[in-house]
Amino acid sequence: MTTLNDRNDACSRLNEGVLDLLVIGGGIVGSGVARDAAMRGLRVGLVEQHDFASGTSSRSSRLLHGGLRYLEQGRVFLVREASLEKKIIHQIAPHLAEPLGFIFPTYRGEGRPLWQLRLGVKIYDWLCSGRNFQPSRGLSSVETLGKVSSLQSEGLAGAVYYFDALTNDARLVIDSLRSAAAHGAVIANYVRFHDSRWENSIWQCRVEDCETGIEQSIRTRAIVNATGPWADRIPHSDVKLRLSKGIHIVIDRSKLSVPSAVVITEGKRILFVIPWGERVIIGTTDTDYQGPPEAVTTDSNDVEYVLRAVNAFFPRIGLATDDIVSVWAGLRPLIANPDGSPSDISRAHQIRCPEPFWWDIAGGKLTTYRLMAEQAVDQIVKKLNIRAAACRTASEPLLSQPQMNAFSGIKPAPFSKAAVEHFVRQEWAVHLEDVLVRRSGWYYYDRLTLADAERVADWMAAAANWSVERKRVELEKLTSTLRLGQPPAWSSAAIEIH
Repeated sequence: MTTLNDRNDACSRLNEGVLDLLVIGGGIVGSGVARDAAMRGLRVGLVEQHDFASGTSSRSSRLLHGGLRYLEQGRVFLVREASLEKKIIHQIAPHLAEPLGFIFPTYRGEGRPLWQLRLGVKIYDWLCSGRNFQPSRGLSSVETLGKVSSLQSEGLAGAVYYFDALTNDARLVIDSLRSAAAHGAVIANYVRFHDSRWENSIWQCRVEDCETGIEQSIRTRAIVNATGPWADRIPHSDVKLRLSKGIHIVIDRSKLSVPSAVVITEGKRILFVIPWGERVIIGTTDTDYQGPPEAVTTDSNDVEYVLRAVNAFFPRIGLATDDIVSVWAGLRPLIANPDGSPSDISRAHQIRCPEPFWWDIAGGKLTTYRLMAEQAVDQIVKKLNIRAAACRTASEPLLSQPQMNAFSGIKPAPFSKAAVEHFVRQEWAVHLEDVLVRRSGWYYYDRLTLADAERVADWMAAAANWSVERKRVELEKLTSTLRLGQPPAWSSAAIEIH
């Protein structure tokens, strides 16, 4: 596996000979494509302009789910696809797919009637080939309050109880990339794709190492654009997106103790209250977004919306901004459809080949990333006329037993020097933020202080051979981006993680 010094080696190896496939984008879809193609024997390179999983793929609701609400929209095929995929991910990466029960309450005269929900969850189980993690069932109002006593009791008709799974989105990306690298893929973060030209049946690509400013050329037979919210901004892309912003807040579980996830509604929107160790994740919003993808932030309106919805369903807890441990904002790269609200737009994915040996992959959802990759690589192998091995990503474990370790799971690894050394030497962590936000998740889970960040910087400096000046710069950059030991902030001073 790679070390920090190997990153320079990877950058140089990218322009040795001709690749079969260059993947642009180091999020969940790009990592899935790289893993699948490398496992089939293709010579694969992957470049990411920022850090791996730094966009949408570390800012989701962290759920592997079929999408119960898509049933009422008539998107049965989409629900079945995702329902089967969540089970596959649980099989190949059990450390990153934890079955989780969901309680969906309903109130008399409001929202969806109980009979409709009960029918819906039975269909939901059936679409999972009748083998969901556990069978769904209906709950009376008494049973519902017995499970979640702090829930609003007035008008409560009952609930349904069904199953999906909880994941760690950023860790799923990193472990997929570790698997891709183990199968021979050349992986490099902080490498920006600038442009390419089709010449003599080869794509000549110009990329830049963002750490050194050095530009180089990569030659490849095929290209996949898997850049998520940036997909329609890449030269040669034919993608048309409608970006939708979603935010989440994290609170202490002592403030709102829930034994299972709880589904709450705000108009047409569905929000989740998700237990996460000693914390609870609450979200998400769904609003149109027009700005640069890297500039998405959480503002006071977003937070107020979520707090209002939660307090309506749990009136006794009085959740306020002071209770928030952390927040994040992300973008859904939805296929453009000018009609309807963002919540009404399909989460189906799209794979297109607008130019010779160039594929755009857009839309979709975290749960279906493996399927999207399989379908794309099927097309690529056929078009390249390569005698490749069959796809094995649905059956082969994401990581072999020797690769499994204590640093990858649903909850953050323990705060330790050993974890930091692993992230630096085995998982491409280049900057302090890479460790605190995406590799470990400590920033979202723990109330980190400046002293904590300084300890991690000391450990990282030793592991990466940083100079005193480099460590100082990393700490300054971190503290200008993240608020440590202070209440979360939003509006113009919102948390911005790129």
